[in-house]
Amino acid sequence: MRTILKVGKKGVIVLPKAFREKIGIEEGDEVLVEVVNDTIVLKPLKPRIVDIDPNMVSSILAEERGEWEERLDRAVKEISS
Repeated sequence: MRTILKVGKKGVIVLPKAFREKIGIEEGDEVLVEVVNDTIVLKPLKPRIVDIDPNMVSSILAEERGEWEERLDRAVKEISS
């Protein structure tokens, strides 16, 4: 997507609706603005909602929990020695 925009009073630039819809920006949202070399980059700050399988989340959490329990057991053994 590309377009040419005019800078208005006080440096205001209006992003076309198609651009806002494409990246999910709505009125009131915050946008990160940064200059990279000679390019202005806009990034939406609101988190994107991702649909995740609950079983997958449970599996990942169980795996992480197991790893932390192993670390804790090793730490307790080291302290007890």
